[in-house]
Amino acid sequence: MSLQASIIGTGSYLPERILSNRDLEKLVDTSDEWIVSRTGMKERRIAREDEHTSDMAYVASVRALEDAGLAPDNIDLILVATITPDYAFPSTSCLLQARLGSRAAAMDVQAACTGYLYAIAVARAFVQAGLYRTVLIAAAEKLSSIINYQDRNTCVLFGDGASACIVSANPCKKQLWIRDVILGADGEQAGLLQVPAGGSRLPASLETVAAGKHFLHMEGKEVFKHAVRRMEASSKMCLDRLGLREEEIKWIVPHQANIRIIEAIAKRFSVPMERVYMTIHKYGNTSASALGIALDELLKGEKLMHGDHLLLTAFGAGLTWGSSILTVGDGYA
Repeated sequence: MSLQASIIGTGSYLPERILSNRDLEKLVDTSDEWIVSRTGMKERRIAREDEHTSDMAYVASVRALEDAGLAPDNIDLILVATITPDYAFPSTSCLLQARLGSRAAAMDVQAACTGYLYAIAVARAFVQAGLYRTVLIAAAEKLSSIINYQDRNTCVLFGDGASACIVSANPCKKQLWIRDVILGADGEQAGLLQVPAGGSRLPASLETVAAGKHFLHMEGKEVFKHAVRRMEASSKMCLDRLGLREEEIKWIVPHQANIRIIEAIAKRFSVPMERVYMTIHKYGNTSASALGIALDELLKGEKLMHGDHLLLTAFGAGLTWGSSILTVGDGYA
């Protein structure tokens, strides 16, 4: 019989610097009204020049360990979800391992904005297989390092931040059971959201830098259509596999990409917006870390009861998408 995996601790971190819509008005041809009406975003956080992805991951990880009552020595495996690693290699997870003073195995997971869910699925599989008992997941992004602040279609959307959680088979007074995870991908749509240069296909050169090919590029309208459809389908598949009804969902925690996407998902599940947890107005889209930041704030800010079901859903470059059902165990009531 496989072991049961649950989230027993969460943490998050946001940089101090705030980039408001009013600040963006000074950089590009846009307005606060335009940004809020189309994205729901009012502010986003921007890391310091000397503050890197591994630094943010470290703070979020320490907070998750403290929340779970664990020390770095208790961790068997470290997973870092990011599209903005400190280096192409070594992995950011190895840098985090050294910073924590841990001896855990370590590897990165790259699934863009869906990275947190992909990492949860990997951690759950390792735990249920009995290979590792306690896994630290850190999702961290310094998206400001790949954003063109002269492109008004993308610079208004993204911010920096980190989140972390502990997935374990060990019993704990606070547990979120990972009931199911559904993942998906469609590589044929890879060109809709990407950083074109910097890899082996188009290595860095004077020409690629001059052409702005190291910045994030996105076909927003096409991404929107795929995001709503894929998140809805994977979420409903999760519910169906567990035999749960839509009205049994206590909270939807969606990827914080765009208010219109979030509203469309809520409408498809007949869930009132007051039961859809959002941080988008404060932090914008922080890619892989966004879902974990929202989950951490929900757990620490809202009263949950034993048996409450949370639906997590995300969508990102790749294209990738996924959904998960978490059920509240003892300790939150």
